[in-house]
Amino acid sequence: MKAIIFNGSSERKAESASGLISGYFVEQLKSLGIHTDIFNLADSGIPLFDMSLAETPLAVERMAQRFLDADLHFWLAPLYHGSIPGVMKNCLDWLEITANRYEPYLTDKTVGLVCWAEGLQAMQGINTMDAIAKSLRAWPLPFSVPIIRSSLFHNDNRTMISDFYSEKFDKLISIAATKKIEK
Repeated sequence: MKAIIFNGSSERKAESASGLISGYFVEQLKSLGIHTDIFNLADSGIPLFDMSLAETPLAVERMAQRFLDADLHFWLAPLYHGSIPGVMKNCLDWLEITANRYEPYLTDKTVGLVCWAEGLQAMQGINTMDAIAKSLRAWPLPFSVPIIRSSLFHNDNRTMISDFYSEKFDKLISIAATKKIEK
C-alpha cells in the first residue's frame, strides 16, 4: 500500500506545523508498513493552472502521477482567510489533465483531511477539502482532524505533537489504513 502526504502549506521548514505533522504521519505510516511519499507544495514548482498551454508542465505530470500512484492520501492545510491556500487548490485543479483517463482524477482514492487554524475555524478548511476530494471522485474519510493550532504541540516541547492530537492523527491513520474502497 502507498500513501501520499499532500502538504498544502507554503512553509518549507521541517520544524513548521506542516513539517512536524507530515513527519508524524510518515513515522506512523511506516510503522504500519505503508510506503509513504510527501508532496511538499512549496517545493513542487507547480505553475498557475492553465489548460491552454501547448504542453503540460513536467512538474504537473510528475505531481499527477504521484497522486495517482498512492492508494491513500492525507491532505494537510493551514487555514488562510477562511479556506485552504490558493496554491493548494491550484495544484488540485491541475488534476484536470487526467480527465480523459479511464479512471480520471482521484477516482476511488481514500483521503484523510487535516487543517489547522488559530481558532475554531479549521473546520472550514476541512469542508473545502472534502468538497474538492468528492469533486475529484475520491472518498474523504468520515473522520477528519480540525486543529486549534495553540493546542497542537506539547507545552514543554514545541516540536512534539500533543497527546490530544497524536491520538486523533492515529485514529485517522488507522481508519485510512484498515478500510478499503472496493471496486
